[in-house]
Parts: sequence; structure tokens; C-alpha cells
Amino acid sequence: MEERLQKILARAGICSRRQAEKLILAGRVKVDGQVIKELGVKADPAQQRIEFDGKPLPKPTLVCYLLNKPRGYVTTMKDPQGRPIVSALMKGVKERVFPVGRLDLDTEGALLMTNDGDLSQRILHPSNEVKKTYLARVSGRPSHKKLSELEKGIILDGKKTWPAKLRIIKSHGASTTVEVVIHEGRKRQVRLMFAAIGHPVLELKRIAYGKLGLGVLRVSEFRKLSAHELKKVFK
Repeated sequence: MEERLQKILARAGICSRRQAEKLILAGRVKVDGQVIKELGVKADPAQQRIEFDGKPLPKPTLVCYLLNKPRGYVTTMKDPQGRPIVSALMKGVKERVFPVGRLDLDTEGALLMTNDGDLSQRILHPSNEVKKTYLARVSGRPSHKKLSELEKGIILDGKKTWPAKLRIIKSHGASTTVEVVIHEGRKRQVRLMFAAIGHPVLELKRIAYGKLGLGVLRVSEFRKLSAHELKKVFK
């Protein structure tokens, strides 16, 4: 059965569909010995020889891990600046896993690592509205009025944010810890939201995808997820 090449690459665990498009355009994929440099090409992996960087596509077992990412790591597979990358934390994992989405360098917490491009696409696609829960320690004590503004949505970079859920967890000295639930994935969104109301984020941690939480997972630790646990991501 023919499928688009980017989908085939994603299913093989090479990368996400979006990154697969870049690999195709870069001429790193061949079908029956012919280099493909355009999107939209379809192939049948059961009938045709598909290669990536000169090697036949692997057929790995699809896996997904939950990592408690520490601060100071970037969520990319390579970093030109030489900063630590999250894949370096996945010691002992035989599959080539990549991060689902991103967490900022200075943000810690729940990060899914997988070799399943289709799963990654489902989690990241806006139509599925996968909820992400964060704990944000912010400067000062934001008023209920300001938090209500964030819940209703504010304008960031000319576009209004989707409604969010916020709950004050505790106030301590000159800062406040707020639980934030959003389903958008804009770059540095939580930090930008609080900066917009005058209460910059001091510390940020993602604690859950949907109803899948970190539990007792310590910083830098990871564990393999079961099919049942993965369903919690979409709840």
C-alpha cells in the first residue's frame, strides 16, 4: 500500500513527519535507488526499497518513554552550540527516539521521547488539543483579575491565546506558584503569558500531558510507557 514518504520515515522512527519533509528536500531519501527531492511522493515499503542516508529503513518496535527533563538540556537531536541534548539522557535505550515537541532550555519536567512519528503527530496536532499542565513560580502575587485575563486569552505576537486554566497553588515570600493548563504549543508560551501581565516566570516545570503525570519520576529519569498509559495523554 502506497503512503507518503514522510509518513513512512516517521513510522520507521527516523524522525517526525515535519522533519522528514526537510530530509526529503535535502536529498537524503531514495526509492528504488532514485533520490527523491520533492514532497508528495508516495511509495510502498512492502514492494519498494526505501533508503535513508544510503541504508534501508529499519523496522523498529515502536516505543514511547516519559522523561523528567532537567534544566540546561535542549530538546533537539543536535545542537550547533554544543549544549547538552535530551537524547543523551536516554542511556540504555536501543531505539533512536526523538522528543515530542519541546521544552525550553531553562524549563524542566515531562517530555515524551518516541520513535513513533505518527504518535508524535497526534500529540502535537492542534485539533487533538492535548492538555499540558505546568507549575510556574512567578514573581510577585498576580491578582485574580490578571489570572482571569490569561484564562480568557491574551494577545501574544498578534494572535490571541486559547483559553487556559489557572490555579494558585501557594504564595511564598515574593513569589507565587501557579498551576497552568494549556493545549497550545507556542514557543515559550507560559513565560510570555506571565511576562505580559507583569509577573515574569522564575521557575517552570511541566508535570503532565493530559492525565499522564510524572508521578515519582526524578529529574533526569525516564520510564517506558504502556499502551494504557499512552491513552491518558489524550484525556
